[in-house]
Amino acid sequence: MSFKYSTGTVPGLFFLVLGVGFGCRSREPSAVAAQATDREAVNAASTQAPRTPTQALGPASTQNPEPSSKQSQEPVVMHSASELTWSYPQTAIGPMRVVVSIPAHVAGERLPVLFAFHGRGEALKGPERGARGWWDDYWLGKAIQKLAHPPLDPELFLGFADPVRLQAMNESLRARPYAGLIVVTPYTPDRLGGDDAFAAAKPLSAWVVDELLPRVYRETPALGTYESTGIDGVSLGGRAAWAIGLSYPEKFGVVSGMQAAFDSEEGEWVARVAEKAVKKKFALKLRLLTSGQDYYLEPSRALSARLTGLRVPHRFDVVRGTHSYTFNRGPGAYEMLLFHDRALRGLPAP
Repeated sequence: MSFKYSTGTVPGLFFLVLGVGFGCRSREPSAVAAQATDREAVNAASTQAPRTPTQALGPASTQNPEPSSKQSQEPVVMHSASELTWSYPQTAIGPMRVVVSIPAHVAGERLPVLFAFHGRGEALKGPERGARGWWDDYWLGKAIQKLAHPPLDPELFLGFADPVRLQAMNESLRARPYAGLIVVTPYTPDRLGGDDAFAAAKPLSAWVVDELLPRVYRETPALGTYESTGIDGVSLGGRAAWAIGLSYPEKFGVVSGMQAAFDSEEGEWVARVAEKAVKKKFALKLRLLTSGQDYYLEPSRALSARLTGLRVPHRFDVVRGTHSYTFNRGPGAYEMLLFHDRALRGLPAP
């Protein structure tokens, strides 16, 4: 795996860029592929017709396939001394549910905050189950526990471990232990389709910033600064994270998205919004993470190229994996947590 620096020139913000793989996001898996293995599903996807922007998010069954019965038997490791569930029977975007996880070892310590948004499969399950998507479906609790007790073993990446990448993550953990985050997982409504994710996300963005964020600061041991507050998500959640974070750069110091559900046609205006956001906040840190068999790879790569052309500093990573629950439970969960654990403390991430 090769590394190079991005060409953005905002002072003090240089991020490593991983060498990219191959794949195409603008294809959608067939019904047969949805029942196949992760690799078979991606291969079958390449034979399908391109999607229009309004179809960008795809059906839930292919966006994040439901776990197999064997996978569902994996125990969920609960890690937190405090897990809060906040219910909102009615908001401007409908009923909402939020899970807030506070690490066990805080003991008076103030911590960074990470907002993590789930994929479309969980959006269609409704607020109660959707808000628990990262915990029950993506095994985030297990990832937190393993990061706190390194080294990370290849088996944790569920067939998607890259030796070079894994070594870098373990070296980072040896140099500095995982310090922990307050992780906030809101329900992500399936309302971000269409030609303009930023316009579609306005009601959700306003609710997160005006209602949810202040409550997190009030009721948890959060550091409570924009530099220590990050936003991320996978697929539909990655689309949401970029839309919310770039709309409010004064609230989120780190904006990231994994396998973010953007079409190739959307890259130009997404990059322009990012350019404006960076100009508002010099220290804004941006990251795009995709995978070699993600059907959002090509749009993500094109978006990164546009950001580079606009001299917007960002980090663009391509790791191993498919667009699937397996990726979320493996590389996705570990990459997201370790990156924000470092970035939200102003430290270099592996």
